[in-house]
Amino acid sequence: MSRRTLVAGIGNVFLGDDGFGVETVRRLNGPGVPLPDGVETADIGIRGVHLAYRLLDGYDTLVLIDATARGGAPGTLYLIEATGDGPVAPQAAVLDGHQMSPDAVLALLDTLCAGTGAAPPRRIWVVGCEPGSLDEGIGLSPPVAAAVDGAARMVLDLVHHQDEETPQDEPGVAAN
Repeated sequence: MSRRTLVAGIGNVFLGDDGFGVETVRRLNGPGVPLPDGVETADIGIRGVHLAYRLLDGYDTLVLIDATARGGAPGTLYLIEATGDGPVAPQAAVLDGHQMSPDAVLALLDTLCAGTGAAPPRRIWVVGCEPGSLDEGIGLSPPVAAAVDGAARMVLDLVHHQDEETPQDEPGVAAN
């Protein structure tokens, strides 16, 4: 059986830089972007519950792309491997389809997997970008828009080298 990977763009395109994940997935779906067999992309937007149920179809790897505020300069890219040791316990998942953060989605997924016998992804990566503005409005700020190509390269590196222990370091990227 071949490995399956889901690359999911997360965020609200009506809140400025929160649309970073959606825009990066659009770039990955563009012409001439070489995605390996078994890699699927999805514009999830704010539909967290949809993502959790989709993951029940069985993916070995999940790559979430999202605006991620960690205190860096706007446009800073982060690569985070989710270990499952996060602050949200499975019983704490809140079913609000418009307010589910990635950690709440993963908590809901654990609950759904326990109830259905499905298995969660073996590896979960977050490709995040420090937002500059989350104010109402369509469009990314200039530093975040400039980071989209770098994020797409980071995702491509992950999916092309997912059997390696650690992905290649990218200049200017904070890996945690």
